[in-house]
Amino acid sequence: MNKRITVFLLLATVAPAADITTQYKAISQKLINAALEDTEGMARLEFLCDRIGNRVTGSVNLQRAITWAAAEMKKAGLENIQTQPVKVPHWIRGKESATLLGPVTKSLTMMGLGLSVGTPKEGITADVVIATSFEDLTAMGREKVAGKIVLFNPEWKGYGPTVTYRTTGASKAAELGAVAMLVRSMTGTSLQSPHTGTLQYAEGTKKIPAAAVSVEDAALIARIARGGTQVRVHLMMEAVQLPDADSHNVIGEIRGSELPNEVVVLGGHIDSWDVGQGANDDGSGIMATFQAVALIKNLGLKPRRTIRVVFWTAEENSGSGAKAYRELVGAAVKDHVAAIEMDGGAEKPLGFGFGSGGGAGRRRGSGAPATSQAAFDRVTEIGKLLEGIDCGKITPGGGGADISPLITDGVPGFGVATSGAHYNDWHHTQADTFDKIVPRDFQLNVAQLAVMSYVLADMPERLDQMK
Repeated sequence: MNKRITVFLLLATVAPAADITTQYKAISQKLINAALEDTEGMARLEFLCDRIGNRVTGSVNLQRAITWAAAEMKKAGLENIQTQPVKVPHWIRGKESATLLGPVTKSLTMMGLGLSVGTPKEGITADVVIATSFEDLTAMGREKVAGKIVLFNPEWKGYGPTVTYRTTGASKAAELGAVAMLVRSMTGTSLQSPHTGTLQYAEGTKKIPAAAVSVEDAALIARIARGGTQVRVHLMMEAVQLPDADSHNVIGEIRGSELPNEVVVLGGHIDSWDVGQGANDDGSGIMATFQAVALIKNLGLKPRRTIRVVFWTAEENSGSGAKAYRELVGAAVKDHVAAIEMDGGAEKPLGFGFGSGGGAGRRRGSGAPATSQAAFDRVTEIGKLLEGIDCGKITPGGGGADISPLITDGVPGFGVATSGAHYNDWHHTQADTFDKIVPRDFQLNVAQLAVMSYVLADMPERLDQMK
């Protein structure tokens, strides 16, 4: 053989494959173009919001949404569609009100917290004590708290640092003898919009009624108290907890062409609270992830691995849908190569948070790191495919409530990152409605989800095997 030909063949054999950005540039642009021209995803979200409405667990609306979603997946040509049975909490709000009795009489803008117990039929009338922190509450002691309604009025420091007052405040107040708990709504901006959301009663502690009041009314009560006048409130809540109800996760997929047992899963939660329409939280998440997969299918793309979309149920109050899905996949969790969650609204997307789980970042029983710097670098390469639409930023730390059981077992997790300009103002309120969805922002979310999920499912390596 000619020596020159031999050298050429040797170089061709060892030459590196094209980088991911180059390799998937054309396909990614097709997906982006399709997403930016798509109107079907918005139409589906509009139907969910306007024709079905909010979807609290145990409700007829949630079951209607589940049935409709499975039919839409079938219409879109997805495979292996199933509605996985899940038991979920069945809490009913009933009528509720709060009235400021002194020094003036005024109806307070309030909303009972999810899973709260109700008041006696006649309601609860009591003086109010105000705590800006748990330390404030502890300093008051039982002598000042027993028999009172505690209002937590913390400084807003963002959802993560502040939401603990909503989730655990009732039990901390009950430990000191409080008869009820009110909390400043979890938002930095309010137009008399109270925010619901779940609470968690501590085991062994008396369950007391708990509700959120608007930012404005919390501030009013605080001002009156600072002026030296005792505030008195009447609280009435008919809330009741019924036996767990039947619900379902909704699952559909594009079967992988070469490695069908390996899975990229993406989705959001189909349930919402019983207020508003659940548009941003999380109708936008389930419809954007679904539409991303539907566009991949429509374009006739056949990734090496399976792409699976899941609408998890009961994220808002128990996480039972996420737990049930983890139980369903069992030992096959090792074949989940990535999990993507969208549960932060459909505002302008920025990219993804990306990280690993498993406590020490290891797959159960494997002893191997779930992700590495090489994996992060690879995801950053994928992000470059989205630079043209300004949503390719990759930051450390990804995941979400519904994929947390997978991340715990080492599955690399992704969380959609958006501008988040108004999400905390809308979610868990009557204002979480379809009109808040900006069509172009929704399309951009679909685009980045389609590109990320497709490339992860088709590229040669798995992230968790990159060193």
